[in-house]
Amino acid sequence: MLALRKRGADWKRGLLYAFLAGTSLAGPVLAQDVELGSNVQGLLTYARAQSPELRAMRQEADAAAHRIGPAGALPDPVLRVELMNINNYGNDASPSLLPWKVGETKYTLMQALPLWGKQDLRRGSAAADAKLADAKADAAWVELAARIKTTYAEYFRAAGNERLAREVLGLMARLEQIAQARYAGGLGSQPDAIRAQLEQTAMRAELIALDSEKRQLRAKLNALLARDGTATLADPQALRPLPTLSAADAQSLAERARGRNPLIAAELARLAAAQKNRELAQANRYPDLQVGVSPSQMGSRITTWGVMFEINIPLQQASRRGQEREADAMVGAARSRADALSHELLGELGAQLAGLEAARRTEALIRSELLPQSELSLQSAVAVYENGKAEFAMLLEAQRQIRKARQELLKSQVEAQMRLTEIERILGEDL
Repeated sequence: MLALRKRGADWKRGLLYAFLAGTSLAGPVLAQDVELGSNVQGLLTYARAQSPELRAMRQEADAAAHRIGPAGALPDPVLRVELMNINNYGNDASPSLLPWKVGETKYTLMQALPLWGKQDLRRGSAAADAKLADAKADAAWVELAARIKTTYAEYFRAAGNERLAREVLGLMARLEQIAQARYAGGLGSQPDAIRAQLEQTAMRAELIALDSEKRQLRAKLNALLARDGTATLADPQALRPLPTLSAADAQSLAERARGRNPLIAAELARLAAAQKNRELAQANRYPDLQVGVSPSQMGSRITTWGVMFEINIPLQQASRRGQEREADAMVGAARSRADALSHELLGELGAQLAGLEAARRTEALIRSELLPQSELSLQSAVAVYENGKAEFAMLLEAQRQIRKARQELLKSQVEAQMRLTEIERILGEDL
């Protein structure tokens, strides 16, 4: 009996150590492993360098930047050659197409000259389109980074839940041994061991589901990184530290979002392009000029010179008014889209800040109250069960409560990461 009590005391210490030593496993830690997948920063760095989607968007933005110069350039000059009197008043038996053998050859070199600032307007419209392409590329990166951060947080939660399940599985195996020993010594009943076996079976089933979830999230992360879905990723080791933000920071963050959010920047660039196109449509009310010089050749000599001026006559005013009204409507639509997007994102920013604050408060509550209470409950259950004054079910319930508290802690930390990711997506930059 003395040996059994000594074994029970050893079991008590081991049980408490197994549970209480693991209460901080779900918290953010500094990652020591730099293997891909161990932290989110490594994934972001890899994606930024390797993503074909980002590469395509950057190439499109580069192409748009190269369109600015040609958009404001003069059109190519035109050279016209007119061979007149090719049969030389009927004196030649067969007509000739050689300039020095016809009656007269007239050369006309013409250059179109857009007036009224149309070249600058076209250049400005192309520059706005280039800014739009840049903003779209930035938006693509912000969206990809947000998806990677979100998936990594889910990956971290699955890995944390797997660790908790493995700890419980090991604990249930030890409890089964203790229950068997207590039953052999006449201090317990056989159903205690059976219930411990049932708990182990449940944990094994849960581990299968968690392993499947981890593999699915690993495949999803690999897809976001443009890697093969079965490529190896390390288990996640750390969550990013949370910045000190609260609902009181909403105004300053809103100003940052207005200046940095790539979607807002894209809509503003679209608005600038629409405004330039409207000004160009209005400038098309007025004619453009084309000038030229015309030397004439007779035989082998240039005999006369001429100068020509040409303008187009903007008579189709109904058509131009329609184009101007179209341009006005496009400006109004672009402005409305920019305003709507700004209000939507800033409203969402407030909601995400409130969610982040709630997640942090929940984490603090679990750490300061729920976990200590669950630990005390487990200690009490262990002591009572050791003395044979409580059922095995009480001990199981105590371990379930502390496991649930640790899961809730992990959930609140991951929720905070999700909220932080959404805030950074709205800001267009990391905090």
